Amino acid sequence: MLPRKLLTFSLFIFFFFFFSISHCFIFDFPSFSLRNLTLLGDSYLRNGVVGLTRELGVPASSSGSVIYNNPVRFLDQESNVTASFSTRFSFSIGNVNPASFGDGLAFFLSGDNQTLGSPGGYLGLVNSSQLTKNRFVAVEFDTRQDLHFADPDGNHVGLDLDSLVSVKTANAGLAGVNLKCGNVITAWVDYRHEEKKLEVFLSYSSFKPETALLAVGIDLSEFLQEFMFVGFSGSTEGSTELHCIESWSFQTFGFRDSRPRIRPHNVNSVYSVPFKPPIPAAGSGDNRHRSKNLRLGLGIAIPSFFCALLALLGLFAAKKLKRGNKKQRVPKTDVKAAGPRQFTYKELRIATKGFNAGRIIGNGAFGTVYKAVFPNSGNIAAVKRSKHEGKTEFVAELSIIAGLRHKNLVQLQGWCVDKDELLLVYEFMANGSLDKVLYKESEQKNPLKWCHRYNIALGLASVLTYLHQECEQQVIHRDIKTSNIMLDSGYNPRLGDFGLARLMDHDKSPVSTLTAGTMGYLAPEYLQYGTATEKTDVFSYGVVILEVACGRRPIEKEGVNLVDWVWRLYSLGRIIDAADRRLRGEFKEEEMKKLLVVGLSCANPDGHERPSMRRVLQILNNEAEALDVPRVKPTLTFSNSLPLSIDDIFSDVEEEEGGGGQEVQKQEDCLEIKLEDSSFSSSISSNMPNLQLSAGGIFSDDEDCRSPLEIKLDSFEQHSFPRYDDE
Repeated sequence: MLPRKLLTFSLFIFFFFFFSISHCFIFDFPSFSLRNLTLLGDSYLRNGVVGLTRELGVPASSSGSVIYNNPVRFLDQESNVTASFSTRFSFSIGNVNPASFGDGLAFFLSGDNQTLGSPGGYLGLVNSSQLTKNRFVAVEFDTRQDLHFADPDGNHVGLDLDSLVSVKTANAGLAGVNLKCGNVITAWVDYRHEEKKLEVFLSYSSFKPETALLAVGIDLSEFLQEFMFVGFSGSTEGSTELHCIESWSFQTFGFRDSRPRIRPHNVNSVYSVPFKPPIPAAGSGDNRHRSKNLRLGLGIAIPSFFCALLALLGLFAAKKLKRGNKKQRVPKTDVKAAGPRQFTYKELRIATKGFNAGRIIGNGAFGTVYKAVFPNSGNIAAVKRSKHEGKTEFVAELSIIAGLRHKNLVQLQGWCVDKDELLLVYEFMANGSLDKVLYKESEQKNPLKWCHRYNIALGLASVLTYLHQECEQQVIHRDIKTSNIMLDSGYNPRLGDFGLARLMDHDKSPVSTLTAGTMGYLAPEYLQYGTATEKTDVFSYGVVILEVACGRRPIEKEGVNLVDWVWRLYSLGRIIDAADRRLRGEFKEEEMKKLLVVGLSCANPDGHERPSMRRVLQILNNEAEALDVPRVKPTLTFSNSLPLSIDDIFSDVEEEEGGGGQEVQKQEDCLEIKLEDSSFSSSISSNMPNLQLSAGGIFSDDEDCRSPLEIKLDSFEQHSFPRYDDE
């Protein structure tokens, strides 16, 4: 306990003197609240995230800005010193309509905190009618090439000084970043006045790159005022681009101030707007002499104090290392290098209010998901709590998702192994799961718009292409379904739940494993042989996009199997009749037909006839011709029996909305599937020659498939998953 108390006290002393002498101003917004912020125009606050522009119908325009309430001192007129500054912020730029983009956002310093700039290429930064009167310093993140402002391209970062014609620009692609991809991007802007240099860094990760994307030799003292406001602005013109700021920290340093201004985001402002700079108090020569002596004394005493302190801490640290850490640890993985961190059980227990039932936002076969709000930072996360997975499988899942980076993946933030609990912490998705939005919310509100639906199909195809073909090791998800697809604030899809995922070398053949997945999404050959390949994921994808287009579940209580139903309409030349009626015809017919046909080609019972996800992505992006789909749905006949005995099959029933009562019972050598409110039942012996499988489910014929089961085929006898390297 002594070292911890000593360390806490030492850090307090260090930061007290450090900020008093060096840092003149600092604030940090891990997430946002209305305190200490001014929102102008179309900007809004939702779930701790600031949106600068809104989703408006084309060709409408949107413009908004968010400004920190308090002015920041950048010039010390008495000493004629200019402050250096540094800021770090995370943002995303997404498109409601993939074909619609522009114009971008900007981080700025300005003497004005009340005027909203013009939309379009003006980025909400300046007023088009007063171009010569604007005084500002800005770093723009531009997503449209505007020749009026000499933009080099539609994906660049630039430094703007009193003008939207940038002093210098750099293509964001040089940092491997696509500004309008919809992914969360972190930016660092550093200005060192001693070096007369401004640098901009850009990355998808939270780790600052070693090399700056944009470096400009510039003396900003000519453009800075004594007091200026800091903030962000964004705009659109005839597009539906959404600009969001997710976190922000800022600080100035480089000149001494007798009154340090440390402004955490949860402290009320002490300044009023407009701000009047303080009038220096008259002081005598004796006071100035005492102040000089005091600074000299502190300059000698403080370094001496910290040298002694560091020596003492080093001694305690050496002793602690010898004793070792006796707490439970996760086996070594590469997770740390990938970004996520280890949480303490106490942190997560407090954030979820003791895993309170009122914080539950989802239930799955392998755990419960809670909404977590961290009180100190205000950050919101989703915590997956599982008691079924073994430690080896938990680490395997953790290692898989932690090593993946794609804009359409749910981002892992950390994990916890403590108190016999296995916990994963993911970023919180404001709009929940696709399953919820597509079915539950659509019953009460307006249905999910077509532009969102098509974008979801595109995003999911993109991330599966990444998992299947672009990762160092191929990743087979094995459980693609609407409840495992999350939607962020811009309705962009994020694939999650890698509890069943497998890693596989690209040049190796797949091996048979215990079948796992969800009924209605499982490929026939996977059920028969237990062999998971990328084509089994393709089948599941096909079912999902048919759900998205039709607004129907894969297997409904009082309806035929979804794939069968759509294929029947396709054979009659009426495939457009499969479109979700709740859309009331508000969709592009060509896109609807394309999505339905792609869904059928992916859900083909013959796995060899299914396209790769890269081909699907090309088709949806109009970069390739659609595949030919047979008018009559193929059927497959397997002459051999299932590779699994009934004792190997377990059931974990996930009741779907409107699915009725469901029950699975194991009786000697047969599996009996029952519905409490339906006459449908089926008994299948464990030896089933000539079993006929439909593309949409198991135990069905081509005309009807009324089982609403969503059954996980895996073993829970020992509360663990099959190992990733099992034979």
